[in-house]
Amino acid sequence: MDRIIDPSWAPYMPRLFQKMDAASDEEKQDEQELTPEEMRILERKLKKERKKEQKKQLREAGICVVKENLEKPSGAELALDYLTSWANKREEWKFQKTRQTWLLLHMYDSNKVPDKHFSILLDYLEGLKGRAREVTVQKAEMLMKKLDNTEPEDSSLLEKSERIRQILQLLS
Repeated sequence: MDRIIDPSWAPYMPRLFQKMDAASDEEKQDEQELTPEEMRILERKLKKERKKEQKKQLREAGICVVKENLEKPSGAELALDYLTSWANKREEWKFQKTRQTWLLLHMYDSNKVPDKHFSILLDYLEGLKGRAREVTVQKAEMLMKKLDNTEPEDSSLLEKSERIRQILQLLS
């Protein structure tokens, strides 16, 4: 689609649109010869160039654009929310492998999985099936053997061994 523009308006048009029109004419000729993959790459490049040109024009005009830096919740927060969601809203709850994996990796650490969440985690583990259950039992047994060979000096080791015992009792 060609645009008819009064030539007297040309000085007032941003350079961006003039470049885009020139580029689009070249594109139209090349479009017939490009594969879909090449088209996708070309579109991405042109989009990037347009965005860069727009930023440049905003900078020249003295307009400052500030990006909002939104912090994402940590893996721990997401996993604990997942666990409480499982306990409170089972109808809305949806299984998430990454959250379960995080919970299984950190369930012995009372700093990462507080006691109030650990009791919920034990209920969650009752429903653990298949390979995840087998591997959890194997790891717990291995950790228990390792802790039995060492003398518990630290209270965190005692707490860890108590958690391991509870999990072994539950899953064995």
